[in-house]
Amino acid sequence: MISRLPRFAPLLLLLTVSALGQPNEIRKSICRINNTAQEANYRVPWMPGAMSGGSGTGWVVSADRLVTNAHVVSNARFLTVEKENDPKKYIATVEHIAHDCDLAVLKVQDASFFKGTKPLALGGIPELESQVTVFGYPIGGDRMSVTQGIVSRVDFRTYTHSVVDSHLSIQIDAAINPGNSGGPVMQDGKVVGVAFQGFSGDVAQNVGYMIPTPVIQHFLDDIKDGHYDRYMDLSIGIANTLNPAMRKALGLTDDDRGVIVSSVQSAGVCAGKVLVGDVLLGIDGLSIASDGMVELQGERVLMSEVAERKFLGDSVKFSLLREKKPLEVEVKFDRAWPFGMLATSYDTQPPYVLFGGLLFQPLSRNLLAAYQFSSDRINYHYDFFISKELYKERPEIVVLSAILPDPLNTYLGEFQQGIVDEVNDRKIRTLKDLAEALEAQAEFYVIKFVGYGRPLVLERTAVEAARLRIKQRYNVLSEQNLVSEAVQTR
Repeated sequence: MISRLPRFAPLLLLLTVSALGQPNEIRKSICRINNTAQEANYRVPWMPGAMSGGSGTGWVVSADRLVTNAHVVSNARFLTVEKENDPKKYIATVEHIAHDCDLAVLKVQDASFFKGTKPLALGGIPELESQVTVFGYPIGGDRMSVTQGIVSRVDFRTYTHSVVDSHLSIQIDAAINPGNSGGPVMQDGKVVGVAFQGFSGDVAQNVGYMIPTPVIQHFLDDIKDGHYDRYMDLSIGIANTLNPAMRKALGLTDDDRGVIVSSVQSAGVCAGKVLVGDVLLGIDGLSIASDGMVELQGERVLMSEVAERKFLGDSVKFSLLREKKPLEVEVKFDRAWPFGMLATSYDTQPPYVLFGGLLFQPLSRNLLAAYQFSSDRINYHYDFFISKELYKERPEIVVLSAILPDPLNTYLGEFQQGIVDEVNDRKIRTLKDLAEALEAQAEFYVIKFVGYGRPLVLERTAVEAARLRIKQRYNVLSEQNLVSEAVQTR
C-alpha cells in the first residue's frame, strides 16, 4: 500500500550517492527539524494524548522562513532546527500549515539561524527521464545525505497525510524510506519538489513521490495574505464519453471532447450553476478530452488540476452543452469544501460533550480510528456522508461513543454507538445543538437515536447529583469542547 510512513518519520529517496561535490550554497540552506509532538486523545478527549517524537528536513524558502512537510510538524509542542556544521539547536514555530497538501512554513525565533543561508529558488516540473537530486537527513546517521533518482511519472495522486486530498505528484524511481521528509528535490540548482511519500517495500520497490512546484507555489501564494484558505474544489463528479453511442446521443461530434456531469454536490461551489447531465467541453479555454483530461503546461492532467490552481475568490469558466445547446458558465470559488469529516485531523483537540457519564462526539476519521466502531449505521453514515449528501440533514453526525460507568447510566449500554436524532423533540444537527439542548432546563432529558425504537431518558436532578461524582472518578477536566471538526479548515 502507498504510505506516508509512520507519523513524523522523515522520508528518503534512497540511493547511495556521495554528497561530495554538491554546491555548498544548497547544503547551507537545508536543516534538520526535530518535533516533540502530542497527539489528541479521542477516547478520553479531556485528557492530553501520548507524546511522540520525530524528525524531518526543511529548507530556506525566503530570507527568514523554512518549508517542510506538514506531517513533519503536525501536532507539534516543541520544534528545533539544526544546520550542518552548526551545533546549536534553534527553536522554531509553525507559522502556516496545509494538511490538505502536506506542506508547512516555519519561523525560526533566532534570526542568526539564517546567517550564511540563501533562499532556494523554485523551478518547474522536471521532464520525464530527467535526473533529480534529493537532500535530507536519512536514517542511519546524523549527517546530511544527498541522493539521486530519475523522474518516471507525473500524476494526480492521493496525499496520504490527509488521506482524502489528491493533487499533482511526481514519481521517482527510488525507494522512499524513513529518513528525510520535507527535503528539497533539486534540478539545475532549483527546487523542483519536496520528498513526501512512497510505497511500502512489500508492494513496490524503488517507487517514491515528491510534491511538485505547482503545489508548493500554490501554498506559498495562498498564505501571502497571512491566512491559508485551503485548496478549492469543484465538488462535481464526471463520467467519460468514450462510448460512440453515448456521444451520438449527447449530440457530440467525433472530436474526442467532452465529459458528462454525473453529480453536483449541493454544498459545493458548482451547485445551481453546473447541472447533472451537462456535457463539459472546456475549462478556462482548455479542451476537456472524453476521458476528463486537459493539456496544461505541456502535461496531460485531470481537468480538476485547473481548479487546483485557483484561489478563494477566483473563478473558472466552463464551455458546455446543456440539452445539446452550447452554454458558457462561470463558477466563483467563494468557499472551500466545508466538510472535512473524512480527512485525518491534526493540530486540534477532539470536540465532545459529556453528560451524565455519556460521551457524545461528532463522527470523524480520527474517531473511527480510535474506537473501531462495529455499528453498521455508523459505517453507513461515514461512507455515504458525501455521496448521498447526508450532511444536508446532519452537518455533524453526533455519536454516543462511550459511557463512563455510574449508577446513573447502569442500564444504558444498549444506546452506545447510537447516532443522536433528537433531544426533547429538538433535532440535533451538530454537537453544538446537543450541548444547547442538554443545557436547557427540563425535568427529564429524552434522547432519541436514529433507528432506535425507544429513547434514552435521564432525570435532571439525578444528572446534577452525579455530575461531581463522575468528574472526580474519571478525572474529567472539562465536560465539553465544542470545536467543530466537520466544518473546520483542515
